[in-house]
Amino acid sequence: MRPPHERRTALTHLVEAEGVARVNPPMLLEANQYFELAGEEFGRSLLMTLANDGVEYCLRPEFTIPIVAQYVAQGLAGSPVAYGYMGQVFRQDAEGPHEYVQAGVELLGQLDPEQALDEVLTFARRALSVYRMMTPAIRLGGVGLFESVLAHADMPDVWRPRIRARFGHKDAMTRLLDRLADSHTDKPDASAEPIDRESLIDYVSEQMATAGFNPAEGRHPEEVAERYHEKQALAAAHVPLPTIDLLRLYMSIEGNASEVLDEIEDLAEVYKFDLSEPLTALRHHRATLKALAPQSIVTFDAGFSPRLEYYTGIVFEMLGDDGAILASGGQYDRLLQRLGSSVPVTAAGCAVWVDRVEQEMAP
Repeated sequence: MRPPHERRTALTHLVEAEGVARVNPPMLLEANQYFELAGEEFGRSLLMTLANDGVEYCLRPEFTIPIVAQYVAQGLAGSPVAYGYMGQVFRQDAEGPHEYVQAGVELLGQLDPEQALDEVLTFARRALSVYRMMTPAIRLGGVGLFESVLAHADMPDVWRPRIRARFGHKDAMTRLLDRLADSHTDKPDASAEPIDRESLIDYVSEQMATAGFNPAEGRHPEEVAERYHEKQALAAAHVPLPTIDLLRLYMSIEGNASEVLDEIEDLAEVYKFDLSEPLTALRHHRATLKALAPQSIVTFDAGFSPRLEYYTGIVFEMLGDDGAILASGGQYDRLLQRLGSSVPVTAAGCAVWVDRVEQEMAP
């Protein structure tokens, strides 16, 4: 058996493989980008500090966002680049702050995005094999597949982004779908009169002035009015009950990847949805994983997505015997433009939780 330092050395060789540039983003990062790009739930895990100028910073909680931000800032958007990393990340949970070691790769601007994801899957598999993890359980998810279902489903357009925002958060999605179903039985308030925008702005301005609020220090009356009308529009736009049932059915689908993808294809035929492109990609990467780890069980969970909101395509997790996530990642094409790229850029990457992998090996 290799001693621990030799395994870390072998993992370093993967991170620094030919054609891969190893990078080490700053430990201290502006926190705002994590709240905007990774979501509020992830934001609660940040270890924060406040600078003298009022800017909030956090200890590095992951590598993807700072690596991508640097790539865009250097004017490389669109150029094919492979980055590797290994170092500390910092997060907190109910038990307090924790320091972890992560290793991973980020492949940006690659000409063949499906090949890039295959290379990411290969990296994750090789990283685990360094620690003799030869048969991890593998879970696949399809963010792009769900977005295709959502695009085809019968519903008012105003609800599509709100349902999408809850994908991967099963409890939040369940509550939203329950609320949408209940709205069909709620009786409208017949006495409620619609308020035009200008009248509402005047009313809010008067109330804020009476209460002593300064609009310069908070939300402007126009913002309050816009939010009110947005809520009114949502309340009036009912998602059909058959669509709610379809979404519930779709997100309950889980099991052997090969069988489940066939089941989803059958469902698409019933509803006359064209899901051929995301299903073809998922079948391809499922085959790649079976070739990399023939003895591993590969499942597909239609409701699964990591708790990071920047993923856009296929996502995956490799799990230990106790269900701990040892490696995870996927495709996140839209993140580049949200960080300032003026052109679309393909992106795929993964992180390996080195401490967990080493713990799995412990006698």
